[in-house]
Amino acid sequence: MDASPIRARSPRRAVFAAALACCAALTAGCTVPAAPAGRDAPASPQAAVPMAAGDLQSQYLRVIKEVLPSVVQIQASRDLGSGVVYDDKGHIVTNAHVVGSEKSFQVTMPNDEEPLTASLVYSYPEQDLAVIRLEKRPDGLKPAVFGDSEKVAVGQIVLAMGSPLGLSSSVTQGIVSATGRTVSEGDSGGGTGATIANMVQTSAAINPGNSGGALVDLEGRVIGIPTLAAVDQNLGGGAAPGIGFAIPATMVKTVADQIVKEGKVVDSGRAALDITARTFVDDRYQPAGVTVVTARPGGAADKAGLRPGDIITGLGGRRITTITSLAEVLATARPGRRMQVTFVRDGRSRTTQATLGEQ
Repeated sequence: MDASPIRARSPRRAVFAAALACCAALTAGCTVPAAPAGRDAPASPQAAVPMAAGDLQSQYLRVIKEVLPSVVQIQASRDLGSGVVYDDKGHIVTNAHVVGSEKSFQVTMPNDEEPLTASLVYSYPEQDLAVIRLEKRPDGLKPAVFGDSEKVAVGQIVLAMGSPLGLSSSVTQGIVSATGRTVSEGDSGGGTGATIANMVQTSAAINPGNSGGALVDLEGRVIGIPTLAAVDQNLGGGAAPGIGFAIPATMVKTVADQIVKEGKVVDSGRAALDITARTFVDDRYQPAGVTVVTARPGGAADKAGLRPGDIITGLGGRRITTITSLAEVLATARPGRRMQVTFVRDGRSRTTQATLGEQ
């Protein structure tokens, strides 16, 4: 399957993203152990099944009742998405591609048909996150509780909450299919073009309008912000069921805390080479590297001796063929890290060491 992530945004705009390198398919099941023989044993092992199912259902209902009041619907002038109440001051965290270039929004709280006005605090497209703030805080505003992404485990049951296709306060269920995914979204159709590391992959249904909502564990903690769904190029771009991606809660908190406190992101934690560049295409019209167009004076590439016209073909031992592959390597690195750069100049392959800067 050739699967590409798309933004789970508004049902009113088509979206696009770069192809994924791989997708993991997982299955899960459970069994009920048979009771030991004897007069005191239950009449049949099946007697435990309804009780277990009832316990799980009760837990689902408890989590939904606890978290859903913190998940809102966000309406821009043309697009619709979701958001999560971040604090009791009226801040709401969502995706940057939900807010786009707009400054004012209509926010509908669960169980309230009258929308509230909110304004943009700051949008950070590089991580596809944004914070908006309600101009008037309603009574009973309930912030969500954000969990620790480092504790998220494959196979963990999760619920996705949001407004898919404009259906507010919708809930879907699945598991954590994988962690640590690096995913790129396109910059066409209003996308941010972000390459995001350490994303949580889930089988819970993520549809247009889910963007900016909540991926929640059974303890009622938000472990991620649903951002991307996948399409199957072999099916003409149709949906690839059970493949969605969420920005991990730890990154959400890192970015949102800075925006709330400083009004912007002051420490991105995202590495950079400090260049503008384009994908290089060889004589067979195949992508074969990244051409340096400009190198910022005093930046990482400039200090490493790279100059315009150089073709970067490797970084940190990883092969570089496109802008996307370069962004994926940088997304998993930290500023200040020293990495080997392989590049071609005047037809000859060379290497240098670069200390990465910060976006």
